[in-house]
Amino acid sequence: MLESLKHKTILVTGASSGIGRTTAILLSLYCDNIIITARREKELNDTLLMMKKGNHQVIVADLKQTSEIEHLAKTIPSIDGWAHCTGKVLPVPVKFIQQKHYEDVFQTNYLSAVYLLSHLLKYNKLNANSSIVFISSISTLHSYFGGALYTSSKAALESYARTVALELAPKKIRVNVLQPALVRTNIYEDTVNAAMNEEEIKKYEKQYPLGIGDPQDVANMIVFLLSNASKWMTGTFIKMDGGLTLGFNKSD
Repeated sequence: MLESLKHKTILVTGASSGIGRTTAILLSLYCDNIIITARREKELNDTLLMMKKGNHQVIVADLKQTSEIEHLAKTIPSIDGWAHCTGKVLPVPVKFIQQKHYEDVFQTNYLSAVYLLSHLLKYNKLNANSSIVFISSISTLHSYFGGALYTSSKAALESYARTVALELAPKKIRVNVLQPALVRTNIYEDTVNAAMNEEEIKKYEKQYPLGIGDPQDVANMIVFLLSNASKWMTGTFIKMDGGLTLGFNKSD
């Protein structure tokens, strides 16, 4: 039923890299009208070049700025789906958390979604039967050292999504959340390589029975949730962790 995407108009936020870029590229195989946005213009244009040609649109917007969020909502046409892939990881131990850290992480991971959705609804930009996909994290269920800000911002997004799903259901607008574990993006590679040696990396990756995820793995599920194939799903939280939380923790 992916052919149902062909004449839809889909918004992908955070499309300049990682999961957002991969989602836009995959979507372009099925959808002719994709709006990609992020704050880095060059990287957005690089994403566009990787996409199958269509009536796609590039809009540069920094979703940490409420004025740019409103401009984005005003500028775009009515949409049938939205994949919110904007996110930021900022490891900070609890004792070192400062207001600037809190504001940075929550503005990116939580408030960007809240403000943008509010404006999309204000300007009647969400068509009936639309589908919204938020990207959270498996870390909301499994804490880690230094992750207080990141996990709490994603937990806030999850709680928000539950209420949004309830409020928008009468309009047949669906809201679902993905909870991926570690995925091989540039952020992951840079973080791991800076913190671990090769032996430690291999030991850590053994905790994933199916291996570390790829952006394509998450993009596949996003496309499914945006299509009519998932038309009976809303308020659903989908864990994607390669078996990490099954309890496997192999040692040498």
